[in-house]
Amino acid sequence: MILVTGATGNLGSAVVDQLLKKKSIDEIVCLARNEDKAQPLRDKGVQVIIGDLEDVESLQRAVQGINKVLLISTVDHHRFQQHKNLIDAATTAGVKHIAYTSALIKDVASSAVSAHLESHFQTENYIKETGLTYSIFRNSLYADMIPIYVGKEVFEKGIYLPAGNGKVGYALRREMGEAIANTLVQTDNESRIYELTGSEMYSYQDVAEILSEIAGEDVYYTDADAVTFPDILKQLGIPERMIMVASGFTTDIRNHQYEIVSPNLAELLGRKPKNLSEALKEIYGNKS
Repeated sequence: MILVTGATGNLGSAVVDQLLKKKSIDEIVCLARNEDKAQPLRDKGVQVIIGDLEDVESLQRAVQGINKVLLISTVDHHRFQQHKNLIDAATTAGVKHIAYTSALIKDVASSAVSAHLESHFQTENYIKETGLTYSIFRNSLYADMIPIYVGKEVFEKGIYLPAGNGKVGYALRREMGEAIANTLVQTDNESRIYELTGSEMYSYQDVAEILSEIAGEDVYYTDADAVTFPDILKQLGIPERMIMVASGFTTDIRNHQYEIVSPNLAELLGRKPKNLSEALKEIYGNKS
């Protein structure tokens, strides 16, 4: 029996879709916060427990009879406590294996978003302390997030970000979900840390060139001033938390924090993951 948290989110639903192809439906349990969002899972016949990572009673119900738990990290600023709640419930219930979706970065201590990322590594350490076997997936930045960073009018106005010439091994979230599902169905439960990245690294100049190809016209990348960039976002009415995240992650890209390429995603997929050109064409479609 496998429990998937965050099952109605983008990564969680990608994992569940793949598990449904590989496991009997009565071997999959999903934890979801929202009844309406969970309905499509129920329509497929999947057992859904309504609850969340702050509701300890719901977690205790969710882990009963479960062998493996996939804990998909939350974005809440109380993330570590939420994760700890589920890990404790799983340990008490006799769960044998815990999988966790973490973050991939060269040096979290020097990251511009270290306060945001630190809880990932607190969670990793707490899982290790349980003595249970584990799978930790350190995920690179999602290709799917590029449209959020470049904005809705990227084809008209181009890309304006303070990311320098830093590169990222972007990967599609759905392919990461497939790789995670492939791991969950394995009978080998040895503890392992996986780094899930694309097979190549790309800068935002590369992103602009790919979008130019998709659009059939030039899309330009402007390397924005990192100091004034947050003020510009503030003037545009962007919420403070989003400014912090956008500024922090682009600063880390500029500082080459995500320049990591690993073969793990390809190994778990059994094929080479889509390159960024293929990924962005899937995301945007053909604009020409």
